[in-house]
Amino acid sequence: MEYNIEKQHAKGKLHAIERINALCDKDSFKEIYSGVRHNCSSFGMDKKDLPYDGVITGFGKINGRKVAIYAQDFTVQGGTLGLMHGKKIAEVIDMAIAARCPVIGLNDSGGARIQEGVDALCGYGDIFNANVKASGSIPQISVIVGPCAGGAVYSPGLTDFIFTVDKISQMFITGPKVVKQVMFMDITEEDLGGASIHSQKSGVAHWKCDDEASCYENVRKLLDYIPHYYGDTEPFEPKSATKRGIFGTKVVPSFSFDEKKIEAINSILPEENKKGYDMRSVINSVVDDNSFFEVMKEFAVNAVTGFAKVEGKTVGIIGNNPMGFGGILNCDASDKIARHVRYCDCFNIPLVNFVDVPGFIPGPQEEQKGIIRHGAKVLYAYSEASVPKVTIITRKAYGGAYIAMCSKHLGADFVYAWPKAEIAVMGAEGAIGVLYAKEMKDPSKAQEIAQKSEEYKTEIMTPQIAARRGYISEVIEPSETRARIVASLDVLENKTSLNIVPKKHGNIPL
Repeated sequence: MEYNIEKQHAKGKLHAIERINALCDKDSFKEIYSGVRHNCSSFGMDKKDLPYDGVITGFGKINGRKVAIYAQDFTVQGGTLGLMHGKKIAEVIDMAIAARCPVIGLNDSGGARIQEGVDALCGYGDIFNANVKASGSIPQISVIVGPCAGGAVYSPGLTDFIFTVDKISQMFITGPKVVKQVMFMDITEEDLGGASIHSQKSGVAHWKCDDEASCYENVRKLLDYIPHYYGDTEPFEPKSATKRGIFGTKVVPSFSFDEKKIEAINSILPEENKKGYDMRSVINSVVDDNSFFEVMKEFAVNAVTGFAKVEGKTVGIIGNNPMGFGGILNCDASDKIARHVRYCDCFNIPLVNFVDVPGFIPGPQEEQKGIIRHGAKVLYAYSEASVPKVTIITRKAYGGAYIAMCSKHLGADFVYAWPKAEIAVMGAEGAIGVLYAKEMKDPSKAQEIAQKSEEYKTEIMTPQIAARRGYISEVIEPSETRARIVASLDVLENKTSLNIVPKKHGNIPL
């Protein structure tokens, strides 16, 4: 089949078939439904023969494992979506569910095919319905490599992960022309819905890549971490290697971990309690070497989410990051955490949580934005999750945020705390300010106030107190963290859910 590749290259973009070949193992992709054509006769469409109706669909392999793919071809009627175009995409999603493999969509389209009217809308509806059926059954990955506007954005919005490419990706409900007509505002496509907007501000995109080549490499990398269908155990079975010894060869787990990191972790926490540090340093000190693969790195930087390997096995990572707004929980961080928890729970990926959180953010801006309903998502997601859940409290765990960040009270299986951890309703300074508000106005009682502050720290906040209540599994040294995580995940390997409350499903907060 001939493809109009030069036309795409002139725009600085790859053609749909080149994109597929960049994603898939060499010569593994096989197209299906290449003979499909539109059935529209209005506005001169009866005279147009659109190859494969503008979307290439089929199956291939990535890293030796099967995947379903659809790729819109902008060189064919602008990649616009009509009835048959939509049915092809919905069909390949349905086939992926049956075949138990991920589906990857390469989006590059001018939107609905106007000439087809309601038939084009039917095509979108078929896709949305298929997306929802696939959710939680197989991973759905969207790659935005061109325009994706109007109703088209809701299919990626229903999928698990969205990849964007800088200066190429565009996503918006209404484009700049409509914005100008309705709001009298001049704005570029890039400023309205470019890759940076969605990776940094809206939170729609999970990755922003510098170019198409690095984008497809990251998609391939992601597929090495996540199960390819509900019930897939391969990511939890470490790759093996053969090792020669004096008694012959034997198969051993293949992963690397630099033992020097065990001691180095002891020096990560700053001496000053209020000083920030990067939680990624802690994460990288306990997971397998170079295995942390961060998700949504540029959005809600006060939270860290991603995947990693522990002794070659995939785990989901969640942490507060004191380097970003002190690690406080706001609306965006809550959404980011809750979404990642729910994805991991869908596919039985164990959760490892790193906690250093001063609380939920105060103030009218976040209250009016809905911090109550956003924060409730975190509580709901952790409580609902039935996968193994291990929590490490590195420093602060205050108030409702302590509960929310996978505490024992929300069903964590193991909760460990470092010796300097502080667990309380609030910090000592704030607590004493409430308890001794009148005395603090009297300068002569400064020494008494300081003494009360120290009493609060030693009698209320220490992890040993929480351990006595059974809220902490063990107080550990930072250098013990990896060993404890490994041992805990080993104990929980065959964990089963005991949640037998009769219901259809819960109602997650908005």
